[in-house]
Amino acid sequence: MKRPPTLIRRLTVLAIGVTTAISLTACGSSGSEADGGSATPKSSPAPKGLVDQKTADSVVDAYEKANNKANATRDAELLGTVEAGQVHEQSKADYKHWPTWTKKRQKTYSTPFYYRDRQFWIPAASSGVSWFAVTARSAKDSKDPGGLLIFDKVGGRYKMTAAVALKDKPKIAVDEHGLAAPADPSKKVGVLAPDEIGERYEDFFGTGGTEAKQVFASTEDTRESAKVFTERNAGESGRWSTTKYEVAKPAHRAVYALRLVGGGVLSVFPTAHTESQVLKPAYLYNSKITPGPDARVYNPTPRIAIINDYQGQGLAELQPQKKVRVTELEYRITGSK
Repeated sequence: MKRPPTLIRRLTVLAIGVTTAISLTACGSSGSEADGGSATPKSSPAPKGLVDQKTADSVVDAYEKANNKANATRDAELLGTVEAGQVHEQSKADYKHWPTWTKKRQKTYSTPFYYRDRQFWIPAASSGVSWFAVTARSAKDSKDPGGLLIFDKVGGRYKMTAAVALKDKPKIAVDEHGLAAPADPSKKVGVLAPDEIGERYEDFFGTGGTEAKQVFASTEDTRESAKVFTERNAGESGRWSTTKYEVAKPAHRAVYALRLVGGGVLSVFPTAHTESQVLKPAYLYNSKITPGPDARVYNPTPRIAIINDYQGQGLAELQPQKKVRVTELEYRITGSK
């Protein structure tokens, strides 16, 4: 089954570069009567960020170190000390599927990686959110916009909870102090709110986009997703079985949203679906479906129906008066029965 283009987890392409960061400095104060200056009100101190740049840098450094070590031996428990959310669900799936990969893919995945050319998007401490974002790219290709990483506080510790590739460098808005402005995931921007995207998007798999096309702009990802539906029963397998897709609950429901220059919002969202392949009635008593390589990892037994679980994450841009543009989407099979 052809699926939407997938990103090798960990965004290993985000490599060599020069570290950059936002400035979190306080404003200076005016003169006073004591030094001969006229008495003027002191300017308010600049708001503090959720974390400072040094702390954010150390969080990313710790993630790199633990992730590289965990990838070498597929140690999901170690990885769980620095990773959570949908991205961790996908990482655990990668570890499970390791034996089915080619030697080349195994080597690429286990090769140490480093996030460079970091730019931090840190909300104010008073914003009410518990996360900050990082964009980073590879210096191997100066045109590569890299990826967007989310670090959220889980169990009292910052962990990476989302990681998506970027097709273009986003114009994330900052205030006069260099602080990023998070958006309310439940508030609509145009036709949808960020926390509505994941469930509504799954209609592309379920019907080919009968309803989804009304709220989503046509992108490479939407076209590929609709193609999965169109071709679900094509070929030899469609002669003796029927395949369908249904929306499912993401393992982790957190949605992250940042305001863009010009009034739009950039959102990282979770999504999930099930894929069911069932023998047609005429073959129920004399045939079985042999699961493919991915499904066999969880259940190798031939059976009359195979139900696969997929957990995903995506990136979308929402603009007033426009349809939602999904610009990145990836899934991992996380179970089969």
